[in-house]
Amino acid sequence: MALIKEVRGFTPEIGKNTYLAENATIIGDVVIGNDCSIWFSTVLRGDVNSIRIGDRVNIQDGSVLHTLYQKSVVEIGDDVSVGHNVVIHGAKIENGALIGMGAIVLDHAVIGEGAIIAAGSVVLSGTQVEPGSIYAGVPAKFVKKVDPEQAKEMNQKIAKNYLMYSGWFKEE
Repeated sequence: MALIKEVRGFTPEIGKNTYLAENATIIGDVVIGNDCSIWFSTVLRGDVNSIRIGDRVNIQDGSVLHTLYQKSVVEIGDDVSVGHNVVIHGAKIENGALIGMGAIVLDHAVIGEGAIIAAGSVVLSGTQVEPGSIYAGVPAKFVKKVDPEQAKEMNQKIAKNYLMYSGWFKEE
């Protein structure tokens, strides 16, 4: 069973039909929506400020979400996919976005709706990523716009697949 730990009077809240891997760690002021999956070795550390996660979000293996004390929070919208080994520190990820494997998203960055952050990219503090765009590199820069309907469809498909994958583990 996942490690769910109260800190400073805050107990994590987990939505319906949400899968937590056995070695996931959820600490403090964390609220996770419905139909989410939090995968192996993932850490959601709401000890110094809040983490809010919408519905149908998958946070893949080895990712870490954290904040700055009294200065930043993590907000993740609906239908978001967070790839393996991602760090999100005090940033906002809007609906339908995709954060590629190994990316780092720093404090006060905003990832617009349906945006894609390429694998291995570093989104610097305060960066405003346009909705429906691809950003890549270190530091992450605008690459191109994507068809909003195509991006939305792709990101919803990934989110749906991760809901299916989590079902495999719930059955056992």
